[in-house]
Amino acid sequence: MSSLIIEGGNKLNGEVVVSGSKNAALPILATAILNPNKVTFYNVPDIEDVRTTLLILKSLGCQIDRKCDKIAICSEKMRKTEIPNELMKKARSTVILAGALIGRYNKATFYIPGGCNIGKRPIDIHLEAFKELGIDVNYDKNKIECNAKKIHSNKIYLKIPSVGATENIILASIFVNGTTYIHNAAMEPEIKDLATCLNKMGAKIYGAGTNKIVIVGVKKLYSTSYRIMPDRIEAGTYLAAAAITKGKIKLVNVNVLDMMEVLYKFKQIGCKISFNNNEIKLEAGRKLKNTNIITNPYPGFPTDLQSIISAVLTKSEGRSIIIETIFENRFEYCKELKKMGAKIELLDKNKIKITGNSDLIGTEVESTDLRGDASIIVAALAAKGKTKISGTKNLERGYENIDQKLNNIGAKVKFVNNY
Repeated sequence: MSSLIIEGGNKLNGEVVVSGSKNAALPILATAILNPNKVTFYNVPDIEDVRTTLLILKSLGCQIDRKCDKIAICSEKMRKTEIPNELMKKARSTVILAGALIGRYNKATFYIPGGCNIGKRPIDIHLEAFKELGIDVNYDKNKIECNAKKIHSNKIYLKIPSVGATENIILASIFVNGTTYIHNAAMEPEIKDLATCLNKMGAKIYGAGTNKIVIVGVKKLYSTSYRIMPDRIEAGTYLAAAAITKGKIKLVNVNVLDMMEVLYKFKQIGCKISFNNNEIKLEAGRKLKNTNIITNPYPGFPTDLQSIISAVLTKSEGRSIIIETIFENRFEYCKELKKMGAKIELLDKNKIKITGNSDLIGTEVESTDLRGDASIIVAALAAKGKTKISGTKNLERGYENIDQKLNNIGAKVKFVNNY
């Protein structure tokens, strides 16, 4: 097991090239199951969740060729429809592969997925949607079997705008005879990216990025290549790192329109923001100001950046209130920040108060979850002394070369092997 050592007190200045999106890459890789022709994806991040997805695709019979951020996949000889349990345990996103298997073979066998411990995140919404498409769903402990003689088009109303359920419905409906409607669909940019990729292959998906998506069934998909969108959560993480260290940063390879709510919050706390189509510049203000944040589905403030901007607010003037509306267990990172001297009070299970101007001190802390670990890193960059995060497995699931990227702009960060 490895740990991460951060020596705080260094102002970050420079340029960061943002990697491809984790949350877009994983469902887009799943589209290769639907398409027996060769498909090539660019701007794929080299992270653990991607590696896990590729291992699953290989286990199902896909041929994969990877060169840096370019991945070519051919599923022509793929015949298996069961996702290995040991691989599903590694990442929550693996459940998306079920929709693709159902879309191609009308059946799939899979297991309750793993991932970060940030809440229940039940997959019942996915399974109920499958049932509405005419798919039989059977449980055996944590094993789930889905079968259908024929998948039927339908109008599906999601009780909450679940990103994963929206993606699974899209993947399962591509070849359905007729038109499938998703009402109260998730509107995240990553869903729009998935739809754009599938449409380039020959699918007919309309309305992605809105709360109503229409999927008109097609007979087949065609060979294509596609470039995955930039990671807006990674971009927000580096903006936070610059803000808390009173630095100045330029992000390259970003979709600015996807980040307007995030940029607005950084402006509120006293940062100067400028941008064009694919670049963002942030210059931290002399003093950081307090703000209040309520997480919400897109286009609201993303839950994945809640913990990260909370770290910045520990160094702001005044008091800030953070309300988490998506996951019920996303404040685990707070106890680790408190070890460093952060003044954080849990007001309710989904609400915290942060009192700013904390004197952060480097110490030994424990890994919590992917975004919680990113929060600790951001706080550690502004802390006095060294911080050691024990266990970086979660971090490696979602950030590509985070140590190198931070060091390139003035940080002192390094992974160490504990064995």
